[in-house]
Amino acid sequence: MIKKLFFAGSGGQGALAIGQLIAKAAMEEGSEVTYLPSYGPEMRGGTANATVVISDKPISCPLINECDVLVVMNLPSLTRFEPMVKPGGMLFMNSSLIPEKAKRDDIHVVEVPCNDEAEKLGIERAANTVMLGAILKETGVVKFETVYTELEHMFSGRKEKFLAPNRKAVDLYLS
Repeated sequence: MIKKLFFAGSGGQGALAIGQLIAKAAMEEGSEVTYLPSYGPEMRGGTANATVVISDKPISCPLINECDVLVVMNLPSLTRFEPMVKPGGMLFMNSSLIPEKAKRDDIHVVEVPCNDEAEKLGIERAANTVMLGAILKETGVVKFETVYTELEHMFSGRKEKFLAPNRKAVDLYLS
């Protein structure tokens, strides 16, 4: 089993964090994993993406040219990366910020109103963890429980106040 996932958005949207959380959770569950982030020189607003490969065997190369799962947080990412999805693959779109529909009909498209849902929860910066919950529910790539453990590591110390709101955002798609 090899799963290739690609996460894209602009800097500050949390696309890299989603990829990192899934990669760390997959490692905790005993899978072989590669995580390869890429971002522009800007701190916020520039292009940011990450490749995650999960396998039950050693991974020879972290680079991919097609993916099973594509997650896009903004319209430029949809436009640029939609062709990467394998036929039969999945595309997760942040429908709060992407007014267009996917162009392809040979993939499963999941529209997630990330920013709208995060705003309803009163935690606007948790749009990425809303998306994370949708990915976990639809793909089962890693367990919710393992991701909760990783969230506890990510939001420890001075960041502990962000743990409960982000867990609440992931939980939107638990049921």
